[in-house]
Amino acid sequence: MLADVVVREALATDIAAIVGLERETPEAPHWPREEYERMIAASTEGALKRLLVVAVRGEDLVGFAAGKAVAGVGELESVAVAKTARRLGVGRALCVRVVEWSQAHGAHVVELEVRRQSEAARGLYSGLGFIEDGVRRAYYRNPVDDAILMHKVVETA
Repeated sequence: MLADVVVREALATDIAAIVGLERETPEAPHWPREEYERMIAASTEGALKRLLVVAVRGEDLVGFAAGKAVAGVGELESVAVAKTARRLGVGRALCVRVVEWSQAHGAHVVELEVRRQSEAARGLYSGLGFIEDGVRRAYYRNPVDDAILMHKVVETA
């Protein structure tokens, strides 16, 4: 990864850039702005814990990832990296951060869904130790695509 990229928890001031990157990334889930705001405001005290992290280079947001943890299971909900920062390790760093956070919040497994046609993302997740374990047919829209289910067993912190 580029030495000048920092991964940190998202701030309210990052929301506009997160939504902008999400809208530029067709593969990303397109959530309402309020959902990102809720992630930042979410407490880690209840049963459901949420995380939103960003990758920044200088003043520019170049990626983000969202995760949640509940009942011993973590989920990598979304990862998006700006086109100018792809294949530089930014996505990997974001995923590692979510997995580590999930572990710290009691997860023994981290799960995700990825588009069947997204070979680069599937390669990234496989390289991080995620194993394909199922399919949801025609899960995604625009374009229609299957979801490949993946998981990674982790030791709780």
